[in-house]
Amino acid sequence: MNYSCGYWKNADNLDTAQQNKMKLIGDKLKLEPGMKVLDIGCGWGSLCKYLAQNYKVQVVGCTISAEQAELARKSCQNLAVRIELSDYRDLNEKFDRIVSVGMFEHVGPANYRTFFELASKCLTEDGILLLHTIGVSHPGVPLIESWFHKYIFPNGILPYHTEIPIASDGLFILEDWHNFGNDYTRTLTAWRENFVKSWPKLSAKYGEKFYRMWYFYLSLSIGAFRSRKYQLWQVVLSKNGVTGGYESVR
Repeated sequence: MNYSCGYWKNADNLDTAQQNKMKLIGDKLKLEPGMKVLDIGCGWGSLCKYLAQNYKVQVVGCTISAEQAELARKSCQNLAVRIELSDYRDLNEKFDRIVSVGMFEHVGPANYRTFFELASKCLTEDGILLLHTIGVSHPGVPLIESWFHKYIFPNGILPYHTEIPIASDGLFILEDWHNFGNDYTRTLTAWRENFVKSWPKLSAKYGEKFYRMWYFYLSLSIGAFRSRKYQLWQVVLSKNGVTGGYESVR
């Protein structure tokens, strides 16, 4: 179960796009068997499971949602995965790689520096950090969408593109910045189609008001990405610069 943008290169359906996204992350992290990986904001554990199965790494996922932690633990049974029900700021162990997907939008500018300081503290000297986040590059686009804030993502705020290098300054070297925001148009459209298709099974539990709100949320988001007002970034950073240079993949 993935609740973040798929990668639609060579994909013609949502499942393939989500598999592509997880493979893209694993390849960008340059994973090797036996490495220890931290997933900050692991959600339902899909990425933890994928990386452990396909790259033979040890994964620690952290979430502050008890429901997510419970499902992630069931999904990752018998794998080298540990799911922590905790705030990422309480972590105090070393990792070869750190990844965070769709969580940075909930951190807020006042805490960006803390996020990168924690990542730096927990990352080995030759480690790599990958940050996957929605963001804004247009100065006229609000970082907080008031309707989203009220009904969908309370206290959510998108990072402006200059805030990431400022918050990570002196802690990380920027190795790669990949923008595939238009892929979110296709991801959201697929989610909306699945939502409409599944609504007869959900309607008795959630009601017409929920349907209108969720359909509006997905449609508004589609418009924001299609117009390129919202971006989707994967930012790769290292602590000291990758020896010999970092070669990214697409």
